[in-house]
Amino acid sequence: MQTGNTLQVLSSKTPKIYKNKKLNTANFGDFTHNDYQVFLHLVSKIGGVDKDGKYLQSEQLQREHILTAKEFSEVFNADIHNSYRMIHKACKKLMKTSIIIEKLELNETWEVNVCSTAQYNQSEGRITIEFTDRIMPYLAQVTQKFVLYNLKEIANFGSLYTTRLYELIQEFKETGYMTKSVEQLRTVFAVGEKLKLYGHFKAKTFAHACKEINDNYDMGLRFEEIKKGRRVVAITFFFKRTMVHKVTNQKTGIEKNFYQKPKAKIKKKEIKKKEIKKISPDVLEGQFTFSELKTEAKPIKNILSSLLAKLTSKK
Repeated sequence: MQTGNTLQVLSSKTPKIYKNKKLNTANFGDFTHNDYQVFLHLVSKIGGVDKDGKYLQSEQLQREHILTAKEFSEVFNADIHNSYRMIHKACKKLMKTSIIIEKLELNETWEVNVCSTAQYNQSEGRITIEFTDRIMPYLAQVTQKFVLYNLKEIANFGSLYTTRLYELIQEFKETGYMTKSVEQLRTVFAVGEKLKLYGHFKAKTFAHACKEINDNYDMGLRFEEIKKGRRVVAITFFFKRTMVHKVTNQKTGIEKNFYQKPKAKIKKKEIKKKEIKKISPDVLEGQFTFSELKTEAKPIKNILSSLLAKLTSKK
């Protein structure tokens, strides 16, 4: 439905991330975890479905979006004062950084700028960014080429590597496994010249990420190394599949997928339940309270009744 020249775009109640699979495996350079979280939060604002549930083309999508420190702190459970600093820093990073995308079908490597403008308003604690025309096709929704998940799903992760591995899994969530070469993982994790030794790379990136994902989700995530001789060349990850249920909208006839993902683990502080005796300030130590006397009254009554019965029988 259009009002004048404005297309009505639906906003999801639950912020969602839509990413082209090429962007999902892209190299984000020197992005920190916070930078990447800000980027994803902004991506979740794009939307991309009209009121009839039809996907919109990239040229129909809104390019300019605002993110406040308050919004960021609420989604990622961050301190509000730190959130001001995080979005400010990310604002600069988004403006300066280009994303490296491998176009294997063309045997080419592309560098794509994320933002054409980026503004930080200190008094209002917000950033305003405008995505470039070049990045938009990777953020528009196409049925077969996109990765979809809820923003909240990655809110509790404390590492960029964990977030990136979780995103990779979403591409294969219906299969229950995926295989990535070590070089592909190095690209996605953007380690550059760091962690050259495989053992260090493994421990700091995907081994740690697997543990953190399993701490947050009942996913049963594990991995096996694939070797060529003595050298590890690839990793196969195994995890619980996401079940897909197809539901058809009775009014529009449009079929949609509903995903039943592995359950999130609810973290609760283990509190040992101890019986705490509530003592009335009017009762001295060693004395019975009225409630305690009531519990003692029953056996005493039984004893008195027994004695009375014996005395009666002797008569």
